[in-house]
Amino acid sequence: MFTGIIETFGIIENIREEGDNRHFTLKSPITHELKIDQSVAHNGVCLTVVAIEGDTYTVTAIKETLSKTNLGQWKTGQKVNLERAMKLGDRLDGHIVQGHTDQTGTCTEIREAAGSWYFTFEYDPGYNNITIEKGSITINGVSLTVVDSKDNSFSVAIIPYTYEHTNFHEFEVGTTVNLEFDVIGKYVARIEALRR
Repeated sequence: MFTGIIETFGIIENIREEGDNRHFTLKSPITHELKIDQSVAHNGVCLTVVAIEGDTYTVTAIKETLSKTNLGQWKTGQKVNLERAMKLGDRLDGHIVQGHTDQTGTCTEIREAAGSWYFTFEYDPGYNNITIEKGSITINGVSLTVVDSKDNSFSVAIIPYTYEHTNFHEFEVGTTVNLEFDVIGKYVARIEALRR
């Protein structure tokens, strides 16, 4: 489990394919604190550390993960949001995040607003995921509050700290992001679907 509060960045140093799997080696200031078999959220995707060497570590993504997230588009030199799993007893500063991307979305608008930014995203409503006004959403692993919720789109307001300390500052119109919808909302949507 995660909270959606990003700790730091990782920089992709190497990408290696092996069958349908893809191995990503990242350099990060937290590498020395990691352990083999530890779960770390990468742009909101929970991946297992499989190797550590110096200040780099490696994680592996399988075909399923590559097809349902933006990991298949990753390139060397790219910044990735990192968060280690929450510790029992710590404060939950964001919201409950599983590290399981539900689907991807596309950035459709970026608007500056006197020191902050509004980002708008569209997603395929065919997966039956929903947002609600002032509800929670995770974008590339970042816990955020939904504004302007619609059937297949929503916006979020980004403060300067979040803009600088996550990869939001690299987003452009057309950027593909990982979306994890609020776990409570997913259960409500499932119950409603079963009632029909």
